[in-house]
Amino acid sequence: MSKKITMVSLGCPKNQVDGEMMLGTLRQGGFEITDDPADADIIIINTCGFIESAKRESIENILDMASYKEDNPNVKILVTGCLAERYRSELFAEIPEVDSVIGIGANGDICKICIDILENKKVELYPSKNELPLDGDRVLTTPEYSAYLKIADGCSNHCTYCAIPSIRGEYRSRTAESILDEAKRLAEGGVKELIVVAQDTTRYGEDLYGQNALVPLLKSLSKIDGIEWIRLLYLYPERISDALIDEIAENEKIVKYLDIPVQHCNERILKLMNRHGNRQSLTELFAKLREKIPNVALRTTLIAGFPGESEDEFLELCEFVDELRFERMGCFAYSEEEGTPAAQMDGMLDPEVREERAGIINERQNAILDEINDSLIGETLETIVEGYDPYTDTYYGRTYMDAPEIDTLIYFTCGYELNDGDIVKVEVMNSVDSELTGEAI
Repeated sequence: MSKKITMVSLGCPKNQVDGEMMLGTLRQGGFEITDDPADADIIIINTCGFIESAKRESIENILDMASYKEDNPNVKILVTGCLAERYRSELFAEIPEVDSVIGIGANGDICKICIDILENKKVELYPSKNELPLDGDRVLTTPEYSAYLKIADGCSNHCTYCAIPSIRGEYRSRTAESILDEAKRLAEGGVKELIVVAQDTTRYGEDLYGQNALVPLLKSLSKIDGIEWIRLLYLYPERISDALIDEIAENEKIVKYLDIPVQHCNERILKLMNRHGNRQSLTELFAKLREKIPNVALRTTLIAGFPGESEDEFLELCEFVDELRFERMGCFAYSEEEGTPAAQMDGMLDPEVREERAGIINERQNAILDEINDSLIGETLETIVEGYDPYTDTYYGRTYMDAPEIDTLIYFTCGYELNDGDIVKVEVMNSVDSELTGEAI
């Protein structure tokens, strides 16, 4: 009788792909995958450890899953992912209900580890981060028509606020052949939307080929039959070349939506973050993108309350948001992460000040989003169908301007039957509470 495994996967899409690959390995190894923790012999928590709020969420999920031992003392709890890689033995010490803690480099050995803990062994294993598998079979946890395509792992940018390089190691690109093989398999399985991710997507190929290889990769991906949308996340502004802009503009399969995390606009703060550019260079880049790529939707993320951020520097950030009018944006309060250079900097602001500043930025952005949505009334937007609500007789989906999980939905009527994953044109009829309504053409 096969043993049943369930997984709770937290954090970013890159971590989600790691979880899907572990599930694929387990299925190949004869384990049965279940969605019900109460029915599982092993519960895997694939954790996030990026910032304080993510760490809290991971701990809460571990404790929630450990509570299943009250009804089934034989269920095993296995913790992996970034929190496990970062805190290791501390998790064993703090949460005795946990049966195994493994680093990301042990993901490829997940079958043997599960067999060991089923034999009541306590397993703790932290191989080199570079042993994390970058390719392999996956059990998709996204809808069957949409999948993340991870083209690299790790990060070599070393932003001073970020713990990712210490958790994940230096940037490692996958070979183009490996990526294309996986993309073809996904397309054959019904995937229409590929969401290309890495910690820094624009750095792809530099470590493998000695030069940036993102544009050739995108050209090859766009030739795969069945793929209709290619969405790009996590582009670093200083690496957005004219060649990349031209490819995005000219390639019909690349969705005109760019996620470009800039974090700040003030030159001094950016230097403290170990990031490049300034308000002028960023403004010029976004102006060029809007000129070269008609109707492009720009998303960014910002950090408010970085150590030493003055009132004037924060006001400059507010002005930047008002001026650039991003179609999508999220601002986060600076999170003080142990082991990062920023955590040792002078001028640490009170958490209340950081949260207040982030709240001010987000309020401004919400007002901008309402204005942008109002301006879209009467426009026609390409939309991927995500579901149907029989009670209101409306479909819902994501426009080209919206990535899964992080952006908004559009609700629309249609005079004919649609299936999840269909891509249709929707005329925007109204905007209500920051979400659009419309009618399929």
